[in-house]
Amino acid sequence: MCGIVGEYLFNEKPSKDNFELLLDKIKSRGPDYSGFVVKDHIILGHSRLSIIDLSSASNQPFEDDEAELSMVYNGCIYNYIELRAELIKIGHSFKTNGDTEVVLKSYKEWGPESLSRFEGDFAIAIWDNRERKLFLARDRFGVKPLYYADEKNFFRFGSTLQSIIVKKDIDLQLDPESLHMHFTLHAVVPAPNTIFKNIKKVPPGHYLTIDENKKILFKKYWSLDNLNKNNYITDEKEALYLTKKTLKESIDKRLSASDTDVGVLLSGGLDSSLIVALAKDKFPNLKTYSIGFDDDQEEKGSEFYFSDQVVEKFNTNHKKFIINNDSVLHKLPDAFKSMSEPMVAQDAIAFFMLSELVSKEVKVVLSGQGADEAFAGYFWYQNIALEKNHHKNFAKHYFDRSNDEMKSFLNINFDEDFSLKMIEKNFKDIGSKSLLRNVLNFDITTLVVDDPVKRVDNMTMAWGLEARVPFLDHKLIELSSNIDANMHLKRNGKKLLKDISDNLLPNEIISRKKGYFPMPALKFIRGEYYDFVYDILNSSECYNRNLYNKDYIDKLLKQPNEHKTAIDGNKLWHAAATELWLQKNLY
Repeated sequence: MCGIVGEYLFNEKPSKDNFELLLDKIKSRGPDYSGFVVKDHIILGHSRLSIIDLSSASNQPFEDDEAELSMVYNGCIYNYIELRAELIKIGHSFKTNGDTEVVLKSYKEWGPESLSRFEGDFAIAIWDNRERKLFLARDRFGVKPLYYADEKNFFRFGSTLQSIIVKKDIDLQLDPESLHMHFTLHAVVPAPNTIFKNIKKVPPGHYLTIDENKKILFKKYWSLDNLNKNNYITDEKEALYLTKKTLKESIDKRLSASDTDVGVLLSGGLDSSLIVALAKDKFPNLKTYSIGFDDDQEEKGSEFYFSDQVVEKFNTNHKKFIINNDSVLHKLPDAFKSMSEPMVAQDAIAFFMLSELVSKEVKVVLSGQGADEAFAGYFWYQNIALEKNHHKNFAKHYFDRSNDEMKSFLNINFDEDFSLKMIEKNFKDIGSKSLLRNVLNFDITTLVVDDPVKRVDNMTMAWGLEARVPFLDHKLIELSSNIDANMHLKRNGKKLLKDISDNLLPNEIISRKKGYFPMPALKFIRGEYYDFVYDILNSSECYNRNLYNKDYIDKLLKQPNEHKTAIDGNKLWHAAATELWLQKNLY
């Protein structure tokens, strides 16, 4: 996996010296090689993490001189071998053995239609020198990030928001509508927006083009459209067979598409444990990694009790890392510098610390994100299923704050309840007669992109570690959405994954309550962590920003662990984490 960046200057030629500023902001994503190419008014840059075809022949930017195409690409196309064979039959020749050249040759042969042929995760930028046109595309679930800024004199894009703003030539005015969503949807701001008015992101399943006349065209190439069918799969045996088959294929291709070792982040939960169980036969020397923290008076700091059972059963090549809670505090600033957007989930820090250690062992890991959204694993789905099909019933069980509370929290005069309005529009567009089906579709296509997918990508790629997410294979998601939603809810959610696991995993893992990365130091704010949060929210930077209502913040500080969201988030941490991100990433 890699980092990409580029700049299309409309009125002048690109400067190589200035471009190094942009390139430097993506180098952690690709520490093995960095390069750039200048084509008239555009410059494309790339930092490479060598995983497939480790030779220098696959370094980027990658060009096809005959077609006058230049490309930078971040991601992996898992079916690249099949596509390569198909392209050779058509008449194409190849000088490399990797997926990079397959991507460019596919675009040369099929244009934007090539995106529908790709099975994988990607952010692609291709410059067509003949048509003087830039093409940007993002994978179906936004696993790979792609930000951009469309300014009067330039169009800039990159894998990180920091690469867009590093030149300090963009107005970073906060967007009230996006802030409303950020503090309502646990730090999710749906694409194409970010919390800044002038920074956008390419929506998942979309591509855009921009030409020398500054004309931008968007097009959706993929959507999850089967919600009004009358023939959902209702036979449990059929659903079980298809789900196991498709999931195993998803895991196999993500393990196979690498010329280096691939590991698994093993939390001891159902999802990562099932990945190990389904992979072990074909990949007997599988490497697995777990992380744990010191115990707290309210919570055990590790899940080793569960992950150890998986390791023992499947005899994996395992390493577990134990982190002292006291060491978390000094890691927070660097973790927040590595976030392309502010994140409030405590396990982002756990992923950051785990990735630093695992990146010394392997370059690629599999992780279990997406399973809960695809197979209805979260506890609030059970509550939502009992409600009538109305977007306000989703808000009741999911929103972090009501619109009234938002007005008392932020010093912003909101014209309307932006978050509720956005949910209403999305549910109407999805159009299912079932609230649960609307929620599952919205979750897997929109919310999952920023929480947890962005979180995992940012925290792993901060250390040059690529995370692959087999539960977000588009064939698996299309299958899960084609199964009667109520079937997913059985066995307290994730019925099909639990059914698959029955003959594979210890019962304690299958039946255990849904867990999250335990991080007692951040989950229960006290001691030096309370002092840290207090100092952030009472700093001169926070005061001068004047984003928060001081009376509201003082109320949270008086009872730091008592003010929780509908899904058990800590409201004090939400405020402190957002302010910390702003302090570490703005000019």
